Amino acid sequence: MKNYITFVLVGLVCTFVSAQNINDVLQYSKENIQGTARFQGMSGAFGALGGDMSALNVNPASAAVFNNHQFSATLSNYHKKNNADYFSRNSKINRNFIEINQVGGVLVFKSNNSDWGKIAIAANYDIVQNFDDKISISGISNQGIDQYFLGYAQGIPFGPLLRKDGEYLEDAYIDIGEKLGFSNQQAFLGYYGGLIDPVDPDNDDNIDYVSNANYSSVAQNFSQNTTGYNNKFILNFASQYQDNIYVGASLNIHNVNYEKYTEFTETGYDTNSPIQRTTFDNFLHTEGNGISFTLGAIAKLNDAFRIGGSYQSPTLYQLTDDTSQKISSDLADDDINFINFNVVNLYEKYTIKTPGKLTGSLAIIFGKDGLLSFDYGYQDMSKAELRPTNDVHFSKTNTEIANSLGTVSSYRIGGEYRIEAVSLRGGYRYEQSPYANENTTGDLNGYSLGFGYSFGPSRIDLAFNRSEQDINKQLFDVGVTTPATINKINNNITIGYTTNF
Repeated sequence: MKNYITFVLVGLVCTFVSAQNINDVLQYSKENIQGTARFQGMSGAFGALGGDMSALNVNPASAAVFNNHQFSATLSNYHKKNNADYFSRNSKINRNFIEINQVGGVLVFKSNNSDWGKIAIAANYDIVQNFDDKISISGISNQGIDQYFLGYAQGIPFGPLLRKDGEYLEDAYIDIGEKLGFSNQQAFLGYYGGLIDPVDPDNDDNIDYVSNANYSSVAQNFSQNTTGYNNKFILNFASQYQDNIYVGASLNIHNVNYEKYTEFTETGYDTNSPIQRTTFDNFLHTEGNGISFTLGAIAKLNDAFRIGGSYQSPTLYQLTDDTSQKISSDLADDDINFINFNVVNLYEKYTIKTPGKLTGSLAIIFGKDGLLSFDYGYQDMSKAELRPTNDVHFSKTNTEIANSLGTVSSYRIGGEYRIEAVSLRGGYRYEQSPYANENTTGDLNGYSLGFGYSFGPSRIDLAFNRSEQDINKQLFDVGVTTPATINKINNNITIGYTTNF
């Protein structure tokens, strides 16, 4: 048997169902920007304020508010806690890591001979989403993994699933994925993995399958480990008109690298079951780029009040996936171990279009003593889509998106109080569930606290922010569909340095 890395390019007709779905679209539509420590300390409510590098993510006119050249860099400690409840059993897991999450600078050019008295050019890097996370789920279920394979196999002719004489098992797995598609490939895994058999094995036209596992309930252990990022690099141009109007535009370039590794173990079958233990592991790697633009303006109504508005265009992500799988059971084929993570399915490039976003902002400035700021964001998630739209699976998923997702309103409130060189900050943010039925994903709530100290042209900032959200997660898209309820809590401690020159 061969033991080397095998690749195959699978056409769009064989789209990898488990990767390119509604959850994928939501994953890249959400911009949970951490930003500078000052930005975090006020929960990101900067749309009418400007004067902060991460405020460019909210309103590109923010760069024109700067009075000097500025550079800032930020380091965050992420602490993620996931509490999963699955068939009344609870599992908890924590993850902690440190990362540079923001670096950026702005150059400000002033002129006294024009109504456009200030021009700013800025570049900024922010982490939109940090995918480093881990979930552990355990429970006693009445839905075994055999139902996953039966769900794909029913209706598929048995004959084409059989490997040819002299054909290596891993070659047959790849060949079926390339020529017949993902569903047939999963039926092949279920059969050679020992989980399912055809009702009539002597009939190549057989389309009915039965399980080889006997149980009324099974013990399931599922873990998911994700790593990677969605980074945003902003190129910005902004200008100030006379004394009270700021306008700006940004080009936003995304870089995506995402990996998901899941392990699944099932035991607890009946004593007379020929299968007593099953494992099924999956690996997904996604990478690509995205692009969008943002337009915005800020108006200073008087010395105390400012209003702002911005529009972010839909983001177009060009992504590619590759996947690997492993399966074993008591009845698996002797060569099943040769189907492993060295056997890789490569898929053609596809596009995710996330919907555009509108933001309206209001700020009240209390002279040198402090400020209050409010942002409202609106995004219609039902407008998201997978492309090409003429792909059968993508078309089905886009219909699901239109029917299942709705509009998302978000609110951010932040304040800052200054005592000479010291700044005290706090904030609150709320993000509505993207689902019309909020039982799938709950609303997000978060709050923040911050501290800043200025010394000469430089400033050190410290922030703490916490967010919490409940989600329902299915272990698999087919068969094992009873979701686990996961309470996700993110606590971040951030330190940043800013200097003017």
